[in-house]
Amino acid sequence: MTNVSPLASTLKPITTTEVVYQRFAIEPMDQTAVIGSRVTLPCRVLDQKGPIQWTKDDFGLGAVRNLTGYERYAMIGSDEEGDFSLHIYPVELEDDGTYQCQASPTNDGQPALRSRFAKLSVLVPPQKPKILQGDFLITTEDRELVIECVSVAGKPPAEITWIDGLGNVLHRGIKTTKELFDDGPLYTVKSVLRVMPRKDHDNTTFTCQSQNAADRTPQNAKLRVEVRYAPKVSLRIRSGQGKNGRIVEGSELRFKCRAEANPPNVEYRWFINEKKVIGDYTTEMIIHNATRDLHDAIVKCEVHNDVGKSEDTETLDITYGPQFRHPPVSVETQYGATEILQCDVDGNPSPEIRWYHEDSERQVASTPNISVVVNHETAGRYICKGHVPGFPELTGYANIYIRAPPSIVSQRVQYVPDEGVVKVKCTAISVPKADSVVWSFAGRELNFSSNNTPFYVQEEYTGERVVSTVTLLDPISTYFGDYNCTVTNSFGTDSVIIKLTAHTLIPVDWQLILIVGGLVVCVILIGVIIILILQCRDRIKQPRPRTAQTQETNMQETDLNADQYRESDRSSNLSDVKADIRAGSSVSNAESVTALDSEGEGSTRGVNALALAGPVPNPLGYRYSADYTEPSFPPKNNDGSNNNGYVPYVDYTRDYMPPTTQGVGASRESLSRIPSGGILASKKIGLSSANLGTTTPQTTPAIDPRFSATYGNPYLRMSAAEQLRHAPHTAVPGVTPAPPPYTQAMRMNSLNTLNGAGPQAPLSAHYITGGPNGGVATVKRTSAVGTLATHV
Repeated sequence: MTNVSPLASTLKPITTTEVVYQRFAIEPMDQTAVIGSRVTLPCRVLDQKGPIQWTKDDFGLGAVRNLTGYERYAMIGSDEEGDFSLHIYPVELEDDGTYQCQASPTNDGQPALRSRFAKLSVLVPPQKPKILQGDFLITTEDRELVIECVSVAGKPPAEITWIDGLGNVLHRGIKTTKELFDDGPLYTVKSVLRVMPRKDHDNTTFTCQSQNAADRTPQNAKLRVEVRYAPKVSLRIRSGQGKNGRIVEGSELRFKCRAEANPPNVEYRWFINEKKVIGDYTTEMIIHNATRDLHDAIVKCEVHNDVGKSEDTETLDITYGPQFRHPPVSVETQYGATEILQCDVDGNPSPEIRWYHEDSERQVASTPNISVVVNHETAGRYICKGHVPGFPELTGYANIYIRAPPSIVSQRVQYVPDEGVVKVKCTAISVPKADSVVWSFAGRELNFSSNNTPFYVQEEYTGERVVSTVTLLDPISTYFGDYNCTVTNSFGTDSVIIKLTAHTLIPVDWQLILIVGGLVVCVILIGVIIILILQCRDRIKQPRPRTAQTQETNMQETDLNADQYRESDRSSNLSDVKADIRAGSSVSNAESVTALDSEGEGSTRGVNALALAGPVPNPLGYRYSADYTEPSFPPKNNDGSNNNGYVPYVDYTRDYMPPTTQGVGASRESLSRIPSGGILASKKIGLSSANLGTTTPQTTPAIDPRFSATYGNPYLRMSAAEQLRHAPHTAVPGVTPAPPPYTQAMRMNSLNTLNGAGPQAPLSAHYITGGPNGGVATVKRTSAVGTLATHV
């Protein structure tokens, strides 16, 4: 615990007073204000003792808050807070100046306070700019255009920007000037634009924009410009040009010229290689035939208007075939010399050149010019060929001749024509050209200059060839004989004898004779081979020989019309002829039939002739199975007797071997043997010419009637009279009774067969007989009873 001195307790404390000065808490700063806006200059004083006032440009505005005399000015705030901010509304241009907040000194010795100066800048937006040239202007292309734009009463000075009609901001050709108003801080800004108008500026608008810090929204002034310009021309080939841009020679070309101009009234002019084209052409021009002369030609379209003229051109690229500028030239030279042959060919595209030596038939060069060392191998004809794709090939010829004495190549024998003028020709090859051609006859030189001479001479020179022709004015035999032709040049002479004769001898051409002889031999050999082949084929097709005994064949009479038979019936195989012969027939009432041979010759047949092949109409009398008589045959008696030329079927109880005469019975009548020379050909319808008309029937082995043609063709079993008498069957039972059963007919036929009776035969038949002296076989109708068939 602290002890307090009694002295200390009797002393009183001493108090010290601190002095507090007024001071600024906030001082005004520089500000900008747009005219018509509101602005406040801040001022706050702490421990304020003296009165507060504002000064403008060092002139006091007053110490009261209401600032009497300045209606737009006021000090706002509260004394408690020491806020004495200066408020100005609305701001006017005259408010622009320097402001200061001041605190007056006090009676107790407080000093005055002065804030820093605050600059109030009043901003004034410029007025709407104006283009002095107005809002529309006509100008000419490529002539300088001057446009002036003025912005007035702006503070600070206005900023002017130029924009062309394409939306591009212009930076070049602009000059700007600023002028201060005489009575205030406002500025006038003038901007001058210098521009070179183009076609693109036509009917566009130039814009002048002005703005400053007071208002960043630009204000515009616009000028619409009409630009007068010369025509803008474009030329193109409308038709006639290929895909590769080239033009084929001979094509028709159409050119199209387009022009844009202001003013639009224009005039067109066309030129080819600076030569004006004649014609009333406007926007189109036609070249009807583009020849090679127009290759690389310049076609120009020139268009005029009031402003000026413009033009556009097109260069022609014409494709054409090869053509000689200078054709190859033949040369005459010495042996061992060097010669140059030229092949100057023009074409588009450039031609491909090839040289060939005709004697060797090989390509020797592919350049326009070739150099040749002349000798006997290199001399001769050279061929130059120029080729351009799509065109015919061009061919030229040049010869290299070695100078030498002339050589006569005429025929040594000449003939007097039957009619016309008689001439003797002497043809010679002469390099160099022959100096003279001398003719002589009978040892005397012919003088053609004499008026009395019967001779006339004519000489013709073609290249290295010379032809001298002597014409006889009086062609009598006195002047026929040997003429001597002598040709001379600078290197020598050649002479030949030409024989003029009145006998036209045919020259022997052994080569032609050999060729013709060889052809004849070949033809003969081919003919022999063909004949052998035909004979072999005939032998192969020939049938196997028949039995030694040839039987007579008779054909049954038919009443069918010959027109019912087809042409194919005449060519059918007639090797097997079946005929039914009725026994006891006579040879009366015979009808002759001319047979056909295998070559298809015409035939003459009777009305009742037999159709040997093809369809045969079935008469209505045989419509049912019971109408047919089916013969029955007993089993074959295999007694080892003669089989009549037939091979038996060994394994069968029945076969088709014809029965003997005794087995068949006396009701059959045999065929008589055909006499010698009366053989029936296997491949012909007609029979031999042997006379069979008087042959007597002989007893021959009977033939199975099933081999007969009448066996399978019931129509052939009746005569014509029977066919007419035969009543047709009908389907009405009351009119026509039903036929007997088939089995009953079979039994009846079997009984008839066992009793020795053969099948029902037709009432009449035909005998086939040969004509007298080998004549054509004929068929005779008989009335024999019974049938008999044979195989021929």
